[in-house]
Amino acid sequence: MKLSLFDPIQLGSVTLKNHIVMAPMTRSRASQPGNTPNDLMATYYAQRATAGLIISEGTPISAVARGYSLTPGIYTEQQIAGWRKVTHAVHERDGKIFAQLWHVGRRSSTAIEGLQPLAPSAIKEPDKVYGPLPNGELGMINTTMPKAMDLSDIQNTVNDFVIAAKNAMRAGFDGVEIHGAHGYLLDQFMRRYANTRDDKYGGSIENRIRLTVDVCQAVANAIGSDKVGLRISPFVSSSFQQHDSDMPTLTLALLKALAPIKLAYLHLSENIGNYQPITDTYRKKIRSLYPHPIMLAGGLTQELANCFLNKGMADLFAFGTAYICNPDLVERMQGNMPLTQLANNAHSTFYGGDEKGYTDYPTSCSFAQKSVR
Repeated sequence: MKLSLFDPIQLGSVTLKNHIVMAPMTRSRASQPGNTPNDLMATYYAQRATAGLIISEGTPISAVARGYSLTPGIYTEQQIAGWRKVTHAVHERDGKIFAQLWHVGRRSSTAIEGLQPLAPSAIKEPDKVYGPLPNGELGMINTTMPKAMDLSDIQNTVNDFVIAAKNAMRAGFDGVEIHGAHGYLLDQFMRRYANTRDDKYGGSIENRIRLTVDVCQAVANAIGSDKVGLRISPFVSSSFQQHDSDMPTLTLALLKALAPIKLAYLHLSENIGNYQPITDTYRKKIRSLYPHPIMLAGGLTQELANCFLNKGMADLFAFGTAYICNPDLVERMQGNMPLTQLANNAHSTFYGGDEKGYTDYPTSCSFAQKSVR
């Protein structure tokens, strides 16, 4: 029998109404001071609540974990209260939402929080992040040389992930996604070019996956493994880095170590930036080692998602850019309606700003233009 993207699916203790997921996307609309979620953000997420699951934008777990200005945190009471507005708005539309827990590691600047970034090793990221310019405005600024984490820094970071997960549950989220992808802290520990440590968190593949496994296990112990997902991007590298030839083998070792924890899902981000394609043969290896739900994101279409679903290679399918300009993406897919395409100048509204390019896209949903109070 052919499977459908629009069928319900059980995800741990949560029943999703379909297999379509809104991918996590940084939009930098948090209120200042305090990097606090607000009414505009609640409206944005509520508009998209017909997704089977929404994954929030990256949410820093602490001040030192932050790498971009205007991103909403989840480590103060003010931020938790702000997120309650968001989760309440989504649940009122019968939606489900996970918080993506984020530590950027070395991809930060002292200009953002006044703190030196932390990383597996003291190796500077040749990158720019969104932060304060000398003239007081916001724009792209250079990263800062990070501090190599000592063992107490590592333990504090694990604890910060646990506290953030508990805060997310207090804020009304249905679960959390641990961000282990795209060159951020956990991904840095896994890659040879960012991790030159000679202790139990560096060197061998077993050591380089240790922090990711430790964080997943600690968060699962704290809130329940059925409420915890993990995002990784083993075949995506920064544009200035060569692909790490260890990553295919390391990923299989990671999945073997994670399988007994029985996470809610594994989220593979692929087909963006500097990437290598994943073969069907490798996907079958992933499936054989990891029998729990698998989510795919990156370059998907409805047809591709249907194909992967019916081949048994994945269970959930996350859409990013399409959800920016199609709040009712599920309804459009289900009704074979055309999708709104991003305008040429839309990128200028991705980060920061107001409702323009955020909550003003046309939709067939009756609540599209309503404010959430």
